[in-house]
Amino acid sequence: MNIVFDLGGVLLRWRPAELIASLWPQHAGIPAQTLAAEFFQANGGDWGLFDQGLIDAATVAARIALRTGWPLAEVAQVVAAGPDELQPLPDTVALIEELKGAGHRLFFLSNMPLPYADLLEDRLPFEQWFEAGVFSSRVKHSKPGRQIYRIASARFGNSSQGYVFLDDHPANISAAIAQGWQGLLFTSAAQARRDIAALLA
Repeated sequence: MNIVFDLGGVLLRWRPAELIASLWPQHAGIPAQTLAAEFFQANGGDWGLFDQGLIDAATVAARIALRTGWPLAEVAQVVAAGPDELQPLPDTVALIEELKGAGHRLFFLSNMPLPYADLLEDRLPFEQWFEAGVFSSRVKHSKPGRQIYRIASARFGNSSQGYVFLDDHPANISAAIAQGWQGLLFTSAAQARRDIAALLA
């Protein structure tokens, strides 16, 4: 089986509301979920451009500060803290090792700003976990846009077996299915293990 992993929220911890709450105690009177929704715009808007590699860290911070009225230094603090938030989730690492040991081919497809992608590749053993991968910022397209799935298919080899995609966002799963992939909504490594086993049965 060819299995494609999303990274943030699947292999790597990504908790935007908790991140902002930890960095901005001065805004404790506003729900952290509200702040995160305004900051990241559901990974669209300014952050979406950052994910696609179309603007850099300084520019995304300036645009968010201008749009929201939040102090630029506070916004830049959150942008800079992103890579440290993206820590490997042990249960998913164990799942990857199991699947790789069973002979499955593993890949990744991730919306990820370029500075984050560069740091993650320096820190984590992607070459041990995956045969290949696609970061949105390096191809200038992001999920759920259909072009990034086509790029991934070409890079991974246009396999006749197709691809099974694990992602924690329903829109990304729907887009993958529209491109002929199979999709499994990720809620936990344990659930993903059960869902993959069901496909293999």
